[in-house]
Amino acid sequence: MISIPALIGLAAADAVNPCELAVLLLALVAILTRYPRERKKVLQTGFMFAFAIFFMYLLYGIALINFFDLITRIKSVSGVLYKLFGIVGIILGALNIKDFFAYGTGFITEVPRSWRHSMKNLIAKITSPIGAFFVGILVAFFLTPCTMGPYVIASGLLHPLGFLKALPFLILYNAIFISPMIFVTLAVYFGFKTVEQIQGWREKNIRLLHLIAGLILVAIGFFLLFGLF
Repeated sequence: MISIPALIGLAAADAVNPCELAVLLLALVAILTRYPRERKKVLQTGFMFAFAIFFMYLLYGIALINFFDLITRIKSVSGVLYKLFGIVGIILGALNIKDFFAYGTGFITEVPRSWRHSMKNLIAKITSPIGAFFVGILVAFFLTPCTMGPYVIASGLLHPLGFLKALPFLILYNAIFISPMIFVTLAVYFGFKTVEQIQGWREKNIRLLHLIAGLILVAIGFFLLFGLF
């Protein structure tokens, strides 16, 4: 079973992934373009978009727990699963660290470039908070390549608990995962930061965000690989 520190660590690594923040900023830009003076719509849009991501990832987690429950009935698989998760964590962490030193080259741990145009076009169609929810549901699929790695590990480690006991942990993970979306939405709503300022901060610190995520994942990977959790 996963420990609380490991769960929080995996969720934090997922939460600082730059592509999660990028899609929220695109959504806020879309709604601000249509309603430049209506801050309430910014708040509603950001929350609905974040809730859609939360909802979809909760469903992903439930599906993953059922999947791991199925495959671990094979004894030879269940014995090596933790070590496999540790190796996956180290690989994902190494890829993120690579993006700190050589961002934009080779395999990048973000939304694939070939998907970005379609995703931007989809987000640009947001016209209301309700629309933001449904677009968020669809955008969750675009986010899977850059955010699902830590979540797969967490879900795999949670599956021995069974669905009902694992559910609070999934909720905690996803609350941490969407917390940057909530903070950014509140910052824009209360006027602490503009979307442009946050976008500029993201672009300036994108390598650092990858490094933080990478170091967390590598550390958790080693702990899992050597059975220290």
